[in-house]
Amino acid sequence: MRQFFEKDIHLGILKGGQLGRMLLQPCMNYGIVPHIMDIDPHSPAWAYCRNFVIGDAHAFEDIYNFGKDLDSLTLEFEHVNLESLKKLQSEGVNVYPRPELIEIVQDKGLQKQFYEENGIPTAAYRIAANRKEVERAISPCGIVQKKRVAGYDGKGVVILESSEDICKAFDEPSIIEEKIEIEKEISILVARNTSGQIETFPPVEMVFHQGANMLDYLFSPAALSPQQQAEADILAKTLAEKLQLVGLLAVEMFVTGQGRILVNEIAPRPHNSGHHTIEANATSQFEQHIRAIFNLPLGSTGFHSPAVMVNIVGEPGHEGPVIYRGIRPFLEISGVYVHRYGKRITRPYRKMGHITVVRQCLDDALKIATQIRAEVKAISCQK
Repeated sequence: MRQFFEKDIHLGILKGGQLGRMLLQPCMNYGIVPHIMDIDPHSPAWAYCRNFVIGDAHAFEDIYNFGKDLDSLTLEFEHVNLESLKKLQSEGVNVYPRPELIEIVQDKGLQKQFYEENGIPTAAYRIAANRKEVERAISPCGIVQKKRVAGYDGKGVVILESSEDICKAFDEPSIIEEKIEIEKEISILVARNTSGQIETFPPVEMVFHQGANMLDYLFSPAALSPQQQAEADILAKTLAEKLQLVGLLAVEMFVTGQGRILVNEIAPRPHNSGHHTIEANATSQFEQHIRAIFNLPLGSTGFHSPAVMVNIVGEPGHEGPVIYRGIRPFLEISGVYVHRYGKRITRPYRKMGHITVVRQCLDDALKIATQIRAEVKAISCQK
């Protein structure tokens, strides 16, 4: 690659959702010229990126034509056309994360096989081709069925407590896990550059919305023993090495009732579990991703203070032009940071923004976050 600080660098970002939008800030800081492609002409990033291209991230030609004249290409969403990325890489475009890694991440079955082959602890699983095979696998303790492809934000996951729940099952290729006793869910972000330098962020503890099966809020630092924290950190670094990661990787893990740490899923990009790093850490996840893919020295991941991040999602029963309720009073509180994603239309449980609370005392941050969760709403006048 040409010398980073000597000439303009043109970076393509596949999709312009909230993650693509938040990647624009470090691009601006480092003088990188960003280009974004998204099918939605009014996606969150479009108003802030001069080089915005309308295109389908599942279409070979759209991605190839978008990326062929750029220096580098990255993504905010891994479910994209893989063959186009392989071709661009073969023609000299720096594609990070590597297509070989994206291929593993796109298929939860391949993810599980990778963990198994590389000694990464994970929940026991089996592969199912259809609903009949899922029905045969249901146990008295219940199972968790996950679609092999295209599942995210709680979509593509269903818990089957007994054979009576088989009507809820997906009739398509899936992985099946036995239900395990989960004490907590945590996430660690790990970054690796092409020189092999690796840095991890402190682990966060995630609390999920029971109905939507998606992240409700998180807090950092996670309530882990020193031994658990060290074990999770080693697992994240091991995955970065084994996957030959270039960029950022979110590693979501379970802590079982017996204290074991199991890897659940990975995402090779900035992630919802790292939004608090914008205000709480010396280097944000977005800047770290940019540093990693351009082989710059990785930034410090230490945190300035404990933090809580609350997702703002569309209220159930509301769909249409968005109205935000309850934000203004919290702007009077020091250490509260609001991020609206610029999405015009709200839908039930659609991610519309987030609010981060930073405090020297985590309990204080949690109290404010509890108020935010109760009072801040993304609704629509068109119910």
